[in-house]
Amino acid sequence: MSVVITADIIASRELTDRARAQRLIDDAVARVDHDLPGADRVLTPTVGDELQGVYPGLADALAAVTLLRLRLPDEVDLRFGIGVGEIGVIPSAAGDIAEGPGWWAARKAIDTLHAKQVRALPRARTWVVAADGAGDAASIALANAYAWARDELISAMTERTRRLAYGRCLGATQARLAEQEGITQSAVSQALNSAGAAAVVEGFRVLRMPR
Repeated sequence: MSVVITADIIASRELTDRARAQRLIDDAVARVDHDLPGADRVLTPTVGDELQGVYPGLADALAAVTLLRLRLPDEVDLRFGIGVGEIGVIPSAAGDIAEGPGWWAARKAIDTLHAKQVRALPRARTWVVAADGAGDAASIALANAYAWARDELISAMTERTRRLAYGRCLGATQARLAEQEGITQSAVSQALNSAGAAAVVEGFRVLRMPR
């Protein structure tokens, strides 16, 4: 069963430099793919402000989204719809067309997330939907509960704290991160602790555990 990610740029029409925003996204995606390889299809721009990718499992998709959220700078933000279900392609002379319940579920997830952001969860950035007959309802519910809590923490972080949390997810020591940022190890520890970053880091490590 494939897991599809459809991402769109939040407030893309309000960006003063859309081309620069795309470069920042492309750089973040490339870095995450380097640090966390394994995508069946790396997140790739499609049309307008959307990107699409495919991952082998739900934990893999959630882990990739975690790192990408931490890697993106303040200038740009993404919303992620994750769909669980079968996927396929329709051959076309202009290029194969993505098709199947997994893609439709990801689109439904984006639409649902947008509505939730407007109403009650402005910091939410991730929602998971399973196509009919795909995935376990309890697992999907747990994934959404996790994603909401994680997004609340990440959305409140400063750009520097997100970089520090990214490094910790990949196993970098606080001393190494302090050297990279030109600050003291105590400042690194304080920034991570005050932002609740340990929960994000440990959650990422759980997602990466062998199954």
